[in-house]
Amino acid sequence: MVNIDHVATLREARGIHYPDPVYAAGIAEMAGASGIIVHLREDRRHIKDRDVKILREVIRTKLNLEMAATPEMVGIARALIPDMITLVPEKRKELTTEGGLDVVRLADKLKKAIDSVHEKGIKVSLFIDPEEGQITMAHEIHADMIEIHTGAFSDAKSEKVRGREFKKVVGSAIMGKKLGLRVNAGHGLHYHNTKEIAAIREIDELSIGHSIIARAVFVGLDRAVRDMLELMRV
Repeated sequence: MVNIDHVATLREARGIHYPDPVYAAGIAEMAGASGIIVHLREDRRHIKDRDVKILREVIRTKLNLEMAATPEMVGIARALIPDMITLVPEKRKELTTEGGLDVVRLADKLKKAIDSVHEKGIKVSLFIDPEEGQITMAHEIHADMIEIHTGAFSDAKSEKVRGREFKKVVGSAIMGKKLGLRVNAGHGLHYHNTKEIAAIREIDELSIGHSIIARAVFVGLDRAVRDMLELMRV
């Protein structure tokens, strides 16, 4: 799935009406994206309420709404009815999502949010670090999916660290599948490392945004999406 947040970030840099993330979503879908991801943040720094409302109407694949597990966002999800939501940690000053949810510590709060959106038939994914305890708890509080945080793998400074983090991702994907969870992965993935993660057979879907939008500056969004999809065909 393609995250189009950074199209909105560019728009908001000038406080004008373009480039429009809704238009970007259409291009990504036509290029073969399996879905569109947007993160509606508490401070509305990039994606706006208007964006998600229009996207819900026009997207023909699936809409994944990333959000914090707050009463406001749960209410928006229940009204919008995206195909799925991904609950993520959120800090006001962070540039992008930093690390996975602490599902063990926040189990009660997260389960309340999950139960609430499940009432509307919305699937729920939890963005978590590749740790056994987090996966087990995600299953226990009835998440439908997990999204394995691949940031440590993507940012590894040595082959040794990279190999260690890759094994964590593989092990987490296997464990998630054994528990009956759908397994996604994402964060920091780009044109030089996606192929390895895409080759993990237990992973159902990848969430990629920044690298695709960055490449689109030079080759166009349609080509950027198609190039990434080609890398994922293993």
